[in-house]
Amino acid sequence: MSESPEVPAGAPDRGMRRGVLLLAAVAALLVYAADQLTKWWVVSTMSPGERTPVVGEVLWWQFIRNPGAAFSLGEDITWVFTVVMVVVSVLIMLTLRRVRSAAWAVALGLVLGGALGNLTDRLVREPGFGVGHVVDFIAVPRFAIFNIADCGVVVGVSLVVLLTLFGRELDGTRTTSARRDVQRLEASPEEEGTRG
Repeated sequence: MSESPEVPAGAPDRGMRRGVLLLAAVAALLVYAADQLTKWWVVSTMSPGERTPVVGEVLWWQFIRNPGAAFSLGEDITWVFTVVMVVVSVLIMLTLRRVRSAAWAVALGLVLGGALGNLTDRLVREPGFGVGHVVDFIAVPRFAIFNIADCGVVVGVSLVVLLTLFGRELDGTRTTSARRDVQRLEASPEEEGTRG
């Protein structure tokens, strides 16, 4: 009977790391591709300011070029947002090297895809490199006009907040306080049974 080949000590961790990185890359690529394709469609088919109803007065497309951040804040300092997006993208890529959790990989991948989508606009769109205006087109009542990249960032950051609140670490384990809370919850029915 032949013996199974010995698996190197670091092999499972390497395999997990590759899987998590692939998951993050897929999430980022999906957001980035959807963002850039929809922006290409908007620029190709709509005029700036044009408004197209989608669902009555609940949702419509409205093509604008945004030099600032959300709600057009900071229109005069466009280059600052370019620098921030570069820094955020680099930090996420560095952080992904430590991630072993699928949930964290998806969350950070969504934020990365959104940041890169809007960064592309800053780098290649008018009026010039580093100060390009972001194409926004999704409009809802009493809210900012936004795009798919913004959606990726918001959903990704929301997941990061939830993972943090539930005590999930980058490697998928729970923080000590979260483990204690879970143990306390699991122990309480038994304690009540012994009291009764």
